[in-house]
Amino acid sequence: RIKGWMGRADQTAKVRGLFVHPSQVAEVLKRFPEVSKARLVISGEMANDRMTLKVETTVAPDHLSARLTDAIRDVTKLRGEVELCQPGSLPNDGKVIDDTRRFE
Repeated sequence: RIKGWMGRADQTAKVRGLFVHPSQVAEVLKRFPEVSKARLVISGEMANDRMTLKVETTVAPDHLSARLTDAIRDVTKLRGEVELCQPGSLPNDGKVIDDTRRFE
């Protein structure tokens, strides 16, 4: 047992009773070549989990957010939001899923 370690060692997260894996985020991204980088941010308190897929894109095609939202639901079976970001705005630290929830 690692002293001081709490939680998962990988990036898999449990959201509303279902596991979300980095491979699922990659599956969504494969469907959209106009998206260069993405990060799934999970936030919320006490069973009110929110998923927001932040995506970097140089072009802002019509209905991209809606199509991404549909793809998230299709792949993960969960509702999620989409936030379009400028290229270079997401950190380049290798994280695909960022769980910002507090379990205190």
